Amino acid sequence: MEHYLAHFISHYGYIGIIIAMVGGIIGLPVPDETLLTFVGYNVHKGEMSYIGSLVSGYIGASVGISVSYLLGVLLGIPFLQKYGPKIHITEKKINYTRRLFNKFGPFLLFIGYFIPGVRHVTAYLAGVTRMPFLKFILYSWSGALIWVFTFITLGRKLGQEWHLVHKYVGHYSRYAILLCLTIFIILLFYMKFRKKRIET
Repeated sequence: MEHYLAHFISHYGYIGIIIAMVGGIIGLPVPDETLLTFVGYNVHKGEMSYIGSLVSGYIGASVGISVSYLLGVLLGIPFLQKYGPKIHITEKKINYTRRLFNKFGPFLLFIGYFIPGVRHVTAYLAGVTRMPFLKFILYSWSGALIWVFTFITLGRKLGQEWHLVHKYVGHYSRYAILLCLTIFIILLFYMKFRKKRIET
């Protein structure tokens, strides 16, 4: 996998990051966290710009999640049930994500990136349920920013040990969820406080 990523990133550069992220978010078999961490490793080696990598990763994740939403609007659940298994989106993953979505609503769009197997379905369900697009963007694009920043920065900091992230991403995903929850609550209180100050 490392050789494949090295070849793809070296050949296509920042455009390659965007393309890979769009495909991975939609559901193609692209190891998103591994890709982002490897990009961070390239930043560590001085072969890529940190800001350029963050921007490329964020654009790819945001576009990919938006395409998934539009597919949900246009095609609905039957399409996902029929063709999802071909790209490893099984009925079990669909039902699991649907239960989480019903319980947590739009907040799942924010933290879903950090839950293996969930980010590929959450945006699709948001489209199926006709969530307002601006509301969808607020939650999903914010989550994309935190997710991309986290893994590219980890790859940059870990250097040669970048591959360890993939090993522990599932095990420590609950801590990432708690981190996202904390950030989300802080932002929520900040926006409410700012709104009150404007009104007064």
